[in-house]
Amino acid sequence: MVVGIAGLFYAGALFAARPAFIAIQVAAAVLMIAARITFGRRSFHAAANPTAGGLVTTGPYAHIRHPIYAAALYFIWAGALDHFSWGNVGWAAILTAGAVTRMLIEERLLVARYPEYAAYKARTRRVVPGIL
Repeated sequence: MVVGIAGLFYAGALFAARPAFIAIQVAAAVLMIAARITFGRRSFHAAANPTAGGLVTTGPYAHIRHPIYAAALYFIWAGALDHFSWGNVGWAAILTAGAVTRMLIEERLLVARYPEYAAYKARTRRVVPGIL
């Protein structure tokens, strides 16, 4: 994921310039902050264990299983599409592949640790409420 962010940064495409894309990035930042606050202190250090401390299903997690990854994806794709080039789409795709990989691994860990995760998974989407 870091490679995709770095690629967009060095290409000058990480931050949007047009109002609609800036609005998406602002909303993504707000979602990220809300998700981090809801998840609690355990999400603020490098060694955070996504399965420790109980299953979180409130706040943004009531609508999206992975709001932190979703926020990163919304932010990155807004920048990449605002500064459209196939290279920028490639950087965003690299980040997306990393995020999807992490989400799938974390979900496998969560299913094993929390039996109630299956029901939560059935009623929420990974990244886009009601869609994906």
